[in-house]
Amino acid sequence: MASILIADDHALVRAGLRQFLDEDKSISRVGEASSGRETLQRLREESWDLVILDIAMPDRSGLDILQQIRAGGTRVLVLSGFPERQYALNVLRAGASGFVEKTSPPEELLKAVHAVLKGKRYVSSTLAELLVDGLDGDNDKPVHSRLSEREFQVFCKLAAGRAVSEIAAELCISVKTVSTYRARILEKMNLSNNADLTSYALRNGIIQ
Repeated sequence: MASILIADDHALVRAGLRQFLDEDKSISRVGEASSGRETLQRLREESWDLVILDIAMPDRSGLDILQQIRAGGTRVLVLSGFPERQYALNVLRAGASGFVEKTSPPEELLKAVHAVLKGKRYVSSTLAELLVDGLDGDNDKPVHSRLSEREFQVFCKLAAGRAVSEIAAELCISVKTVSTYRARILEKMNLSNNADLTSYALRNGIIQ
C-alpha cells in the first residue's frame, strides 16, 4: 500500500488529483502540500513513497525542491503545465522518476504513478521518441537540452531574473562558480546575455 504526497500550489488541482488517487485501492494515504516549504516540511514529518510535484512552485524553484526530495530517497513524479519537449529531459536528469503533462488523461497519470512506485522510470511515448531521436543527433532537440543538470538549474534562475549572488546563496556555491556556469550556459546555447536567456525561456515555455 503506497503513500503519495501531492505538491501543487493550486487547490483545485490537488483536490482533483486526490479524488482520483483515493479511488485506487493500492494507495493507502494521500497528502497535500501547497508550497515548496510545506512539501519539505511534510517530508520531514512523515514518510512518503512518492511525491507528485508541480515544478512551478511559488516560493521555491521546482528543481531545487526536486533535488532535496531525491536526496532523502523519495521518488518524484513531475506533473507540470510546462511542455514535455521543453522540460522533461532536464527534469529526468535532475532525478525525477517520470514526467507527465497536466494536459494528459488521468489514465496516463495513474500508469506513471504505478510505474514509479515499482521503481521504474516513466516516459510517455512522445518523450520516448524524442530520446530515441536524440541518438541520431541533436538537430531536433531543444538547445537547452545540451545543459547539464546544474547548468539547467542555474539557467532557470538566471532566466527568471535572479542575481548571481542570490543564486550562489541558494545553491551554496560561490559567486565565481555561478559566473562560470553562466559563461558555459551562454556558450552552449549560443546566446550573449541574461536578457537572451530570459527571452529564450519565455519563447519555449520554460518560465511564465
